[in-house]
Amino acid sequence: MTRDNSQATGAALPDRKDGARFFEATYRVRTGDVDQDMRVRLDAVARYLQDVANDNIEATELGDSDPFWIVRRTVVDVIKPISWPATVTAQRWCGSLSTRWTNMRVRLTAEHQTNRFNPEPRESGLIETEAFWINVNDQGMPSRISDDAFELLSSMTDEHRLRWKSLNPEKAPDAEGASADDREHVLRSTDFDPFKHLNNAAYLEAVEDELVDHLDLIDGPHRLVIEYLRPIVPGTPITLRRVREPERLLLWMLIPDDDGEDQVAATVSVTKRSADQAAGDQETVDQAVVDREAGDRAAADRSVTA
Repeated sequence: MTRDNSQATGAALPDRKDGARFFEATYRVRTGDVDQDMRVRLDAVARYLQDVANDNIEATELGDSDPFWIVRRTVVDVIKPISWPATVTAQRWCGSLSTRWTNMRVRLTAEHQTNRFNPEPRESGLIETEAFWINVNDQGMPSRISDDAFELLSSMTDEHRLRWKSLNPEKAPDAEGASADDREHVLRSTDFDPFKHLNNAAYLEAVEDELVDHLDLIDGPHRLVIEYLRPIVPGTPITLRRVREPERLLLWMLIPDDDGEDQVAATVSVTKRSADQAAGDQETVDQAVVDREAGDRAAADRSVTA
């Protein structure tokens, strides 16, 4: 795997192919999804992505033919923040694929409401995401996507030669080269799924802990990229190593190998978007509104996976 069409440069994520089918679902923003400023947290975004993926698969026969998938990377572009109270609409489709993996795009839009705790009107929210999903068998090994699933997914995109390339620096710097002392992130039993893997959203809870000290990165449009390199199982200690750059925070989640030496389990970058990138993102916002008003939402096929 040598090449990937994800947006390493920070350009806007590719839009949906004209006429492509997609899956749609709605979710309410709850108080457990937001921070003290009522902003929907990144770990809550990860849970929305998991929920719409599960709902998508359950709405089709893929639950029988292609039931096992793992996420290798997630890109989250917060263009217009989502806050509580609101209803989130998730649209999910295939952005690109190969025979064993696929980039799944999810667009999250939100219509905000007001209440006594948040009485001021807010702009509609928009978060664009892309996740690199790998189809695996019941032993967890990469497996070919079934013929029926490939036919369905490939009809949504013209990019059928997806390749992998890391977007984050995989090698962690020495502790002396970090911006702060390493710190331990304590995991809880509730952070793990039935397969004894750390839930994808739990990784981003650690990121949210870090962003408390880097609020300038998220006070406007920003991009998160998280890449999962090794599984984290119950009982594994996690050490966080961080490097702060002028417009970006880099984070490595370190776990011990069999000899007790540090190895990287996941890499994270949170990058402030430039004025030019934000302008391009605004075009995406405007187009999403036009699509919605034109009846794009009514075209969603709830029986189709993406």
